[in-house]
Amino acid sequence: MSSTRRALLSVSDKTGIVDFARALVGAGFSILSTGGTAALLAREGVAVTEVSAYTGFPEMLDGRVKTLHPKIHAGLLARADHQAALDKAQIDRIEVLAVNLYPFESTVARPGCSLDEAIENIDIGGPTMLRAAAKNHGVVAAVVDPADYARVLDEIRNQGGVSEPTRFALAKKVFAHTAAYDGAIANYLTSRKAEYPDVLTLQFRKLQDLRYGENPHQSAAFYRDAHPAAGALAAYRQVHGKELSYNNIADADAAWECVKQFAGPACVIVKHANPCGVATAATLHAAYEKAFSTDPVSAFGGILAFNRPLERAAAEALGKQFAEVVIAPRIEADALKVLASKANLRILEVPLAPGAQAHDFKRVGGGLLVQGTDSKTIERSDVRVVTKRPPDDSQWADLLFAWRVAKFVKSNAIVFCGGGMTLGVGAGQMSRVDSVRIAALKATTAKLSLAGSVVASDAFFPFRDGVEVLADAGAAAVIQPGGSVRDEEVIAAANERGLAMVFTGVRHFKHS
Repeated sequence: MSSTRRALLSVSDKTGIVDFARALVGAGFSILSTGGTAALLAREGVAVTEVSAYTGFPEMLDGRVKTLHPKIHAGLLARADHQAALDKAQIDRIEVLAVNLYPFESTVARPGCSLDEAIENIDIGGPTMLRAAAKNHGVVAAVVDPADYARVLDEIRNQGGVSEPTRFALAKKVFAHTAAYDGAIANYLTSRKAEYPDVLTLQFRKLQDLRYGENPHQSAAFYRDAHPAAGALAAYRQVHGKELSYNNIADADAAWECVKQFAGPACVIVKHANPCGVATAATLHAAYEKAFSTDPVSAFGGILAFNRPLERAAAEALGKQFAEVVIAPRIEADALKVLASKANLRILEVPLAPGAQAHDFKRVGGGLLVQGTDSKTIERSDVRVVTKRPPDDSQWADLLFAWRVAKFVKSNAIVFCGGGMTLGVGAGQMSRVDSVRIAALKATTAKLSLAGSVVASDAFFPFRDGVEVLADAGAAAVIQPGGSVRDEEVIAAANERGLAMVFTGVRHFKHS
């Protein structure tokens, strides 16, 4: 029976590996290693044995086969009752394994990465060793994260070996890591064919634990997609204020995705996941004033998103309201000085970039719904005028503006707009005509005239009553998908009231 204590180190991320190896040698371990890790340790004066020298079998197939050998895997998988078999085969136990994997995720994230390059960065030996060692965590410490080196060394120095609770904790981390790694590969390969796989592995890394969820009795955490779209909210940098809550993050995402739709300076105010004020203008200051005027009551405690660097004038204007979160691509220094007087205001910087996540997810009891993100955009050339009177140029601009906003309002969604701003928003009603009534009521409450306004409806009007109510409120033009069995009846109602109506052929249901 050999008395040699062995550790096998083979890492792509070399962070801390030299010091870890040197300390293991100092604790009486013999180091096995491969390739670049072995070369690095040798250069740094650490005694190391190449795996090929230990197994007596050279690396082959351009390095594809290095550690796939019985002397390695028996050393990792052997239980206490396997000692006789190890002695007969003259195989030593491997007590500590430190492995991290080929950088598949960073490789495929590079622009221009080819399929062949991605395939070559799929690690085979590394996950195999990690899974073997983690399965046998009763006697093996499997380390996949350099942050755990210090913990392992501390226990070896003070206790002579790694404790059972630590080995178990390390094993859990290994299986989570290899599962995410395999998921990254599966999702990448699937994405190249634009299909939904039979088994979907999601990859998310925890950014932070949250104080609670939607309500204080619900626990919560915030995870970031391993491959977020450029400009996604999860890339935020908080520059001021207290910790974000679950609801802050959910509403901030709604506001940020909406404000990114606009080319000119824009402000979006969101409350309870729905835009309650949206506007574009020549400056952010003016856009904010218009957005706020849509619904000052609902704006209280809202989330404010801007699509330009936030300057001092806009920051000073924010002083009139209580807000939970302000988001912009950048907060100018003089603006931050103004906003910093609000101790509880969370201020986020998020890189502004086009694009959306590839998929939306909704958890249901015992399952998961997956769909492509609603990233469809509509231009004037895409829509069809269906009434006797076409919109005039100013109405066209407002119709397209209203349509962009409606995509982010919970269905049934009705949005009155005019002059590059929302005038009234009706959201989340079971009846579309009720959404029209609520939107008109909101405008009346805010003392905003709907005379000559335009209306966007996220889905078709099932009956003529919705058109009649919005016409009574003062609307002059409507944009909607069309597609109802009663379209002719609805168009007739629009013609009777002198409305312009256009069909997009695209629906924007947003149920959650």
